[in-house]
Amino acid sequence: MRVLGIDPGLTRCGLGVVEGAAGRPLRLVAVDVVRTPPGDDIGARLLAIERAVEAWLREHQPDAVAVERVFSQHNVRTVMGTAQASAVAITCAARAGLPVALHTPSEMKAAVTGSGRADKAQVGAMVTRILRLDAPPKPADAADALGLAICHVWRGAATARIAAAVALAGAGR
Repeated sequence: MRVLGIDPGLTRCGLGVVEGAAGRPLRLVAVDVVRTPPGDDIGARLLAIERAVEAWLREHQPDAVAVERVFSQHNVRTVMGTAQASAVAITCAARAGLPVALHTPSEMKAAVTGSGRADKAQVGAMVTRILRLDAPPKPADAADALGLAICHVWRGAATARIAAAVALAGAGR
């Protein structure tokens, strides 16, 4: 399974592609951060994110897209920008006919580090170990995007197995 993880943000939008299967070693395919200048028009910034996500979808051909679920923060302006970038990513994936999964930050942290309260350094360190990298991906948005992809490979596979078992049980098999 190949998953594009997206850590949405207007100033920095992390993109990371991971390939593998639950219970097997995962492989880093690509990682980067799309940056947009804070002084630019909101429309131009969202278009830049859209173009980058579309390019990644074409280039890396993921089977699924995992996006960080927007959560309430104290700074409403930051939440709005994150939500807008998230909507762009989800729309791009839907346009490509790909399934989209939303994972909360604590869900991703728990999957990658074992603790939903892990800090950015712990996530970076575990992403580095899991993907057998020489150094943690920088900035943290890149590591978070990879963490989301890892989370989806590991948790998405379990969710798919449960859904299949429920469907079989419902069909009387």
